[in-house]
Amino acid sequence: MASIYRTISGDTWDIIAYKALGDGMLMDKMIAANPEHCEIFIFPAGIELQIPAMQETTSTTNPPWYAG
Repeated sequence: MASIYRTISGDTWDIIAYKALGDGMLMDKMIAANPEHCEIFIFPAGIELQIPAMQETTSTTNPPWYAG
């Protein structure tokens, strides 16, 4: 079952991404999941948007600065 986010007046893509996905930088994922609303910049209340499923990634390598 897909998750839904219902907008409140004044929502923007970055705010929605932050509320729904925990990161405003993921707004491109929200827009891609809701292409019919891609031209809206400031939302009115009551628009239902699909929240995309996000895969959790686990790194198997350490960053270059980690010497452990």
